[in-house]
Amino acid sequence: MTEERPAMPAGVDGSPGVDPARSGTAERVIPQATVTRLATYLRVLGILADDGVLIVSSEELATAAGVGSAKLRKDLSFLGPNGVRGVGYDVLRLRAKIETALGLDRGHKVVLVGVGNLGEALARYGGFGRRGFSMVGLFDRNPERVGLDIDGLRVQHVDQLETKCRELEATIGVIATPDDSAQDVASAFVAGGVQSILSFSPVTLDVPGAVEVRRVDLAVEMQVLSFNSSRNDASTSREDATARTATLSAAPRLGRSRGPRVTPGSLASTAQSALGTPVSSSASSSFTQNGSVITP
Repeated sequence: MTEERPAMPAGVDGSPGVDPARSGTAERVIPQATVTRLATYLRVLGILADDGVLIVSSEELATAAGVGSAKLRKDLSFLGPNGVRGVGYDVLRLRAKIETALGLDRGHKVVLVGVGNLGEALARYGGFGRRGFSMVGLFDRNPERVGLDIDGLRVQHVDQLETKCRELEATIGVIATPDDSAQDVASAFVAGGVQSILSFSPVTLDVPGAVEVRRVDLAVEMQVLSFNSSRNDASTSREDATARTATLSAAPRLGRSRGPRVTPGSLASTAQSALGTPVSSSASSSFTQNGSVITP
């Protein structure tokens, strides 16, 4: 059984990368986590370009992408020199460099198998085209789905998948079928020359080493969300407990008064000054050294 690997664009982790003659920079290995963030930066830059923004600072771009400015600058350093200190990044130029690093400048033809609720939603999503992915083929085995027109594409029977993949020169195959059909579809993709597969099935696929596979398991993603939510709740509880402890520590403590010590002599002197008359020794002797009054 072939182990699945996350699909990685050109130039990532040793895969064929950007042509140095085209980019003007030496090829560098880009970590997978950085690739994910580059895709986020590209989305933000696309929004800025649509709004007519020409220059963006690292702080502005980092904030919009939800990362720190230092991390952003480190990520962009993999693309070679970018931006001007004190000025910022040219939005269109940086967008083009990220597209080249991700291999989007070549464009991709996408074929989708499984036109159920999820598949149809993916087929109708307009964001793929704006990011360099063209949906060129839809396939299903359900007679009720075969023949349907979805945004100008006619759903074809899956038996034609291998042949059509070659005719359409598909570069990415998407699997949105039930789990028991996922391996058959993957094998047809491979036979049709597809080199990258995106699968929404949790099934581990047996594919050649040259084929990149990326799985999207929605249940796993929700489990991760559950874990993060539990961790955040626990962190909040600890912070609340720490705050209560700090409040109790700051509260005044009950105990013996720390005022000046009262002695028999000082009481007698005070009384004599206030009344103008001497206080008898018997009155003085009615006080103990700790300030308590003792009746003779």
